[in-house]
Amino acid sequence: MDNQTVKARKATKAIFLVCGLGISSWAPMVPLTKDRLGLNDANLGLLLLLLGGGAIVMMPICGVLSHRFGTRIVMIISAIVMATCLPFLVLLTSIPLMALALFIFGCAVGTVDVAMNSHGVQVQNSSGRPIMSSLHGLFSVGGLFGALGLGLLIKLGLNPIAAAVCIAALLILIVSANYGSLYSAKREKELVLEFTEPVTEEKHNKISWLKGSIIFLGLMCFAVFLSEGAMLDWSAIFLRDNRGVNAEFAGIGYAAFSVAMATMRLLGDRIVSRLSSVTIVFGGSMIAAAGLLFAVLSTWMPAALIGFVLVGIGTANIVPVFFSEGGRIRNIPATVAIPVISTMGYAGQLAGPALLGFLAFHFSLPMALTVCAALLIMVGIAYGLKNRETKG
Repeated sequence: MDNQTVKARKATKAIFLVCGLGISSWAPMVPLTKDRLGLNDANLGLLLLLLGGGAIVMMPICGVLSHRFGTRIVMIISAIVMATCLPFLVLLTSIPLMALALFIFGCAVGTVDVAMNSHGVQVQNSSGRPIMSSLHGLFSVGGLFGALGLGLLIKLGLNPIAAAVCIAALLILIVSANYGSLYSAKREKELVLEFTEPVTEEKHNKISWLKGSIIFLGLMCFAVFLSEGAMLDWSAIFLRDNRGVNAEFAGIGYAAFSVAMATMRLLGDRIVSRLSSVTIVFGGSMIAAAGLLFAVLSTWMPAALIGFVLVGIGTANIVPVFFSEGGRIRNIPATVAIPVISTMGYAGQLAGPALLGFLAFHFSLPMALTVCAALLIMVGIAYGLKNRETKG
């Protein structure tokens, strides 16, 4: 592995860390936002829909921008916008302005996420070995510190706005320090030519993204990301309202989920190289579903945390497997496949929790989390059946 690839891998890990820090910092802000704006679960779900809507709008556009300007510049600009939004998310008291801020925040999150995954696939191709799990592991490490960081800074005496400013400044510092080590647009184009089969005009037309394998992976990502989104947007409220945890420590649920996910993803490259994708997806889905059901059915607060840990363990390496598989689809470049899969997947993570808000309002939050468990079981079964048919 050449020195440029080593630097690019480390810098890409830093961007994944930044994205995890940025989006998970929102988790402990959710109960504060709900109380500050006087929202019920259904109204909060609508507000969260703006965050997801922003991400979904920008994800397909990100593919076009990345192809034209390179993922490096797209990642840096979107990460800075994401960081800049954080203080406003704890400052605004107007529902319309909060909706706008969440929409812009979602746009930035969606853009940096697609760009960094596309960049990660290019670095993985250049490395010649699996690295996507470790990249997503750094995202989960960021999720751990983001979920706990805001609450800890507030506990140390900072007001929420000052705490958010500190986190935002840290994110901007990290992306600025790693900009020069990321692959340039020229280098990315060289890698596309080197690792992607020649694509004829007939094969690579305007509707190439409709290929069945891409849609299938996107749907699978939707269901898995929906459960991850439930941890981000609803775990704190679940612990506060259903398990009696104080608001400033309600982010501990997402932190427990992130610790488990980070650990499994940092070990994930070895796991992926030794186990089949079916084993990882089917087994992980069942473990995660069991964790959600355990958290919902037990009234003991530590049991809920154990359940969230199982969700993190189970889902950790499913998405990296999907992204890696998407980057290897014949005759479809990663810059086409990854944005489509990401868009469908993150519709689950960022817009799905809004749907859970309606379920929580009309039924209960535990019932909404049970629906997530059912979807995970369906993912494991569907992926197993598809791969069995392919081999057959």
